[in-house]
Amino acid sequence: MVNLKINNVDVCVEDKTTVLEAARQIGINIPTLCFLEHNKIGACRMCVVEIKGSDVLRSACNFPVKEGMEVFTNSPKVRESRKNTMELTLSDHNRDCTTCIRSGNCELQTLANDLGVSTVPFSGDFSSDAYDDKSVSIVRDESKCIFCKRCINTCSKIQGIGALIGKDNGFDSKARPVKGDYLADTNCINCGQCVINCPVGALTEKVNVDEVWEALCDENKHVVVQPAPAIRAALGEEFGYEIGTDVTGKMVAALRRLGFDKVFDTDFGADMTIMEEAHELVDRVTNGGTLPMLTSCCPSWVKFCEQEFPELIPNLSSCKSPQAMAGALIKTHYAETNNINPDDIYVVSVMPCVAKKFEVGREQLMEGDNYDSDVCITTRELARMIKEAGIDFKNLEDEEFDPIYGESSGAGVIFGATGGVMEAAARTAVEAITGEVSEKIDYEEVRGLEGLKEAVIKAGDKKIKVAVVHGGANIRKLMDKVKKGETDYDFIECMACPGGCVNGGGQPIVNSQLINAGLSLAKERAKVLYNQDKNVRPTRKSHDNPAVKKVYEEYLGEPNSHKAHEILHTTYVDRSKDILK
Repeated sequence: MVNLKINNVDVCVEDKTTVLEAARQIGINIPTLCFLEHNKIGACRMCVVEIKGSDVLRSACNFPVKEGMEVFTNSPKVRESRKNTMELTLSDHNRDCTTCIRSGNCELQTLANDLGVSTVPFSGDFSSDAYDDKSVSIVRDESKCIFCKRCINTCSKIQGIGALIGKDNGFDSKARPVKGDYLADTNCINCGQCVINCPVGALTEKVNVDEVWEALCDENKHVVVQPAPAIRAALGEEFGYEIGTDVTGKMVAALRRLGFDKVFDTDFGADMTIMEEAHELVDRVTNGGTLPMLTSCCPSWVKFCEQEFPELIPNLSSCKSPQAMAGALIKTHYAETNNINPDDIYVVSVMPCVAKKFEVGREQLMEGDNYDSDVCITTRELARMIKEAGIDFKNLEDEEFDPIYGESSGAGVIFGATGGVMEAAARTAVEAITGEVSEKIDYEEVRGLEGLKEAVIKAGDKKIKVAVVHGGANIRKLMDKVKKGETDYDFIECMACPGGCVNGGGQPIVNSQLINAGLSLAKERAKVLYNQDKNVRPTRKSHDNPAVKKVYEEYLGEPNSHKAHEILHTTYVDRSKDILK
């Protein structure tokens, strides 16, 4: 243990603790801008502190404590340094704050206000005003980049991709694509983790709100919406609710007031995915198919596989994602049942993921000129639409989804958390193998935020070895082993975003100070889904969902039937040659 003083307050902490961590333990807030747990680089110089006996200010985020040290976090020298640094940062920052998508939720803006910076005494040209909107998912605006490197280290250390890199020196330093001028030309997997970790508006989602408004105003369009499981666990944050608040009923009510003709639920699509995927797994396990089977629900992971592990494409489940399955059924079964021309149906999906914007445009997910889903917006975009429409979200009465595509099981809702797909599949696969009702419903061994989880699922005399992995860097490590034949798994769930969809790149952006203080967004949001599974949904198994049974009886026949394959399954492409080397 190490004894020191911070602002004349005695503190005793473990050796190797940083000054920032020590200060937080006694309730002293030191401002940060570039700091994340995986980005302790002291680049922004906002967390500087004064150490008694030293003429040099130190970055609290990466400076370790020492026995007898005396630290001052708010001395005149420290305050002046932070203010000067902020003024210099703002001098090379596009300050069109009123029209910036991050206005009101910008860490630079917040910190400038906290530091009392009201003028910028420096003037001159910006180092760069390059604007890159070539990607279907992510927009880069270099005029707002403060070169904190949070995006760079998130992409390389957490996601294992490295699509962004620091380029040029000094005043001209910016985070830029590792190859070429456009993010779309790199090995970017469209996950959007760079977006939710950017403290400013330098990285944002590609906004598709205008397309949705246009469709809603078109009298010839039958506009249907389907929100993903994770949306209900996070949308409330955009309206002042605490993190981890379930706003399902208010979300449905708001969607109806926006003018959608039908409000369906992607959870129904998740149930359909389980029906197809679980039976596909059973077939592969019992009939000698390609193993391990890899899940195909996460579009970032699928693109990752196509780009960097094309030899594993045969391992991917042929099942479409819940978004695509729901969209496909809406434009086939729903259209036929209700005598609506599929060309007149416009499917809007609300996703926690900016990669879904890439997925809706996949050629493999279209029939003729008709895509399974027409447009994807994120949780953040939906919140903007609700605010733009003047809807008083907090005072809405809870409403229910429309039948039958709004009916789902607990298995469908837990798709939004890492391990959820595996657990949902296990509930159905075990009963499909044994032909008996299983008393085991909760597979807690695949839950949690460990990077890699392993389990053996017992189905009668058969044992199925499974793994759950999330976060691109963790996926890369595991796929390298799979590629070399060093694993013996039967089934692997892969989700690119750490924690799964609840922490997707399209979810509400939370100030990094909260995250760095120990708040786990994924954990708190996942609680909503597991509570719905256990205490809200009428059934907890996909194959027990009456709506699912009805669709198979009326339309598809049985899981993995010829018709089911035509509508609910897909193919993949080798994209390894599409990126700049």
